[in-house]
Amino acid sequence: MRGIFLRWIALTFAILLAAHLIEGIEATGFWAAFFAAAILGVLNAFFRPILFLLTLPINILTLGLFTFVINAVMLMMVSGILSGFTVRGFGPAFWGALIISLVSWGLTALVSERGTIEVIDLRRGHGGRWEK
Repeated sequence: MRGIFLRWIALTFAILLAAHLIEGIEATGFWAAFFAAAILGVLNAFFRPILFLLTLPINILTLGLFTFVINAVMLMMVSGILSGFTVRGFGPAFWGALIISLVSWGLTALVSERGTIEVIDLRRGHGGRWEK
C-alpha cells in the first residue's frame, strides 16, 4: 500500500512539473495535481489497456511511439473531468504526457511494491556475465 501512495505522489509531482514547464497545462495547486494523478491512475488502469489494444496496429507501425498519443488523450480526459486541472489543446497534452511519463517512470522505477527504494547492484561475474 505504501508503494502505491509513493507512486501516486511521484505522479503528482510529475503533473506539477509538466504544469510548470508546458504552457497550456495548468494545475491550480497541489491538490488539483493530486486528484489529477488519482484520476489519471484510474483511467490508466481501466481504459489505457483497451485503447492500447484498439490502436495496436498503428502502435506497431510507429514502433510504440503512438503510446504517447494515447497518454496525451488520457491527460486530456483528466482535464475534462477535473475542474482545477486544465489542458489547452493536443500539443500541450502531448508534451505534458511525455514529461509526465518520463518523470513518473524514473521515480517509480526506484520504488518497490512495499514502498522502499531498491537499487540493484550488478557485478561482472565469471565468463563476463552480469550477476546480482
